[in-house]
Amino acid sequence: MIAIYPGSFDPITLGHLDIITRGSRLFERVIVLVSSNPNKVPMFSTVERIGQIEQSVSHLTNIDIDHYDGLTITYARQHQAQILLRGLRVLSDFEKELQMAHTNKTLADDIETLFLSTSTEYSFLSSSLVKEIARFGGPIDHLVPHHVARDVYQCYAQTQPAAMPRPARPKSVGTSPSVPKPMDHR
Repeated sequence: MIAIYPGSFDPITLGHLDIITRGSRLFERVIVLVSSNPNKVPMFSTVERIGQIEQSVSHLTNIDIDHYDGLTITYARQHQAQILLRGLRVLSDFEKELQMAHTNKTLADDIETLFLSTSTEYSFLSSSLVKEIARFGGPIDHLVPHHVARDVYQCYAQTQPAAMPRPARPKSVGTSPSVPKPMDHR
C-alpha cells in the first residue's frame, strides 16, 4: 500500500520526520510530497526542501520524495496511492485536517486519510515556530535535523534585520544625562 505525506516542509522538522518514520513502518511505500502553499512565501526553494528531506530520510529505504503543485488527490490517483497521511499536533489541527479529509473524500472516495498523532515531544513543533525562533537568534538544533538548522541559520544570517549596525547615539559632553522632572500638579 502506498501512502502520500503532503506538506510544504519549509523547513522539515523532527515532528515531520517522526510521522515519516512511523509511516514507513506502516506502509510499503511513503511518498513525501512537497507542495507550495499559495498563502506563504517559502524560505527555501522546492529543490532545497527536497534536498533537505532526502538527506533527512536517507536511512529509510521505502521513502520517495516528489513535488506537485496541484490537488494532492490528483497526484495520489496518478501514483496509485490509497492513503493520505497527515500528522496531528493539537486540537486546532484536527478541525482543519478533518475538513480537508472530508473535502478529499468528495473528490476521491477510494482514497482514505489517515491521521497520526504526533509524538508528545513534538506536539508543539511547527515549521513556522522554527523560523520564528531562528529569526530572533534562538537555537533550533533540537527542533530540526542539524543540516537543516545550518541552512536556516545561514538564511537568517544573510537577511536578519538584527544584524544591521545600529546608528550611533549622540553623547552629551560634560553633562549628566537629563532626567525628566515630575509634572507639577497645582
